[in-house]
Amino acid sequence: MAKYANNLCIFASVPMNSKTLNFDWNKAKAFMVTAEKGSYSAAAKALDLTQSTLGRQVAALEDELGVVLFERAGKGIQITPIGLDLIEHVKSMAESAGKLSFAAMGQSEELEGTVTITASEANSAFLLPPVIKKIRELAPGIQIEIVAKNDSADLRRREADIAVRNFQPKQPELIMKQVSDSLGHFYATKEFIKNNGPFKKPEDLSKADFVSFGDLSAYIDGLKVYGVNLTKKNFPLVTESHFVHWNLVKQGLGVGVMPDYIGDKDKSVERVLKSHEGISFSTWIVCHRELRTNRRIRFVFDQLVDYFSK
Repeated sequence: MAKYANNLCIFASVPMNSKTLNFDWNKAKAFMVTAEKGSYSAAAKALDLTQSTLGRQVAALEDELGVVLFERAGKGIQITPIGLDLIEHVKSMAESAGKLSFAAMGQSEELEGTVTITASEANSAFLLPPVIKKIRELAPGIQIEIVAKNDSADLRRREADIAVRNFQPKQPELIMKQVSDSLGHFYATKEFIKNNGPFKKPEDLSKADFVSFGDLSAYIDGLKVYGVNLTKKNFPLVTESHFVHWNLVKQGLGVGVMPDYIGDKDKSVERVLKSHEGISFSTWIVCHRELRTNRRIRFVFDQLVDYFSK
């Protein structure tokens, strides 16, 4: 360990010189994301790189610093003790870079440029298009990038500028506006209900096949709150995609859950429990507080709040 000690100066408090200014942040980022994800393949996917490119970046960083950051552990990799020491410095670098970027973007007064919105697949496909159309009509200089993903993008790392979320964020550096309260319901095809019902009360659903999405254990626990007690045997089909989930339900393969503003409009399915009060959830529009002073992001944020509040 002692022979690596001098290399820590690159990440520690050292005078700024040509060597530190030439430091390649992309290599440090490759190291940080690999450490967080626990594998080269997962890190490469997160950074939209090939695994070989990411591996070369990590190897180049190791060569520059004269240290070993990861070592093989069975079929996977494990961060080394020196890597654990350095990762905290890299995280500090990432945080400082994010603050610099936020501060710069917060000064922009131009109603043009790119604004990235992240939302679930369902919200991206069924709810965002009308408000995006309005934004484009009012501000044609703004380019909208939509990141449709069902896990939460990290706004603090600038994975998106604005998020449409169905839960209240807890991070203090984020600003948010609750815009609506909605209900989800159980849906299935008429044929499925006829062949597997009747379903008069939540307890009746324990004999039905379901189509899940996301974390199955969390899904099962969440349904218990609404009197629906299921086990893994109730889920012959599991997917991470809202679209795949919904299309499997529409093929008569099981019961699914969808917001009523989507499910009630689809004539290929109907509510399984006619009198069930539904699964309540809220919608929040969220962005980083420093970006709220950026004119184009503030404009898009306000348009989303206005649209979802109606």
